[in-house]
Amino acid sequence: MADMEKIVEQLSALSVLEAAELVKMLEEKWGVSAAAPVAAVAAGPAAAAAEEETEEKTEFDVVIKGPGPKKIEVIKVIRQLTSLGLVEAKNMAETADAKVLEAVGKDVANDAKAKLEAAGAEVVLA
Repeated sequence: MADMEKIVEQLSALSVLEAAELVKMLEEKWGVSAAAPVAAVAAGPAAAAAEEETEEKTEFDVVIKGPGPKKIEVIKVIRQLTSLGLVEAKNMAETADAKVLEAVGKDVANDAKAKLEAAGAEVVLA
């Protein structure tokens, strides 16, 4: 087996251009690419956590930012979506950042958002 200390010393003596050429030669000889593992190592746990977060997002909150110009239409849609009474739906429509629906699936959230936006409300999914 090769003496690891000697290899480390020799690699440390390489210039940046020589090291880059060595990487290319090893990639060709072994039929691999060093770019993906380097990127994964550089990104570290933060990238893995962000990736898990995007994959795991299965529940959404439908949040109304504002009722828009057609408040009555928005109130009607809120009542349809939530089965709230008139007063509660009106209060929800008038309250910024009110959650119309909580922890619903993506399809339900997108459908609710489309209905509320068609009625004139400003809506976001959280």
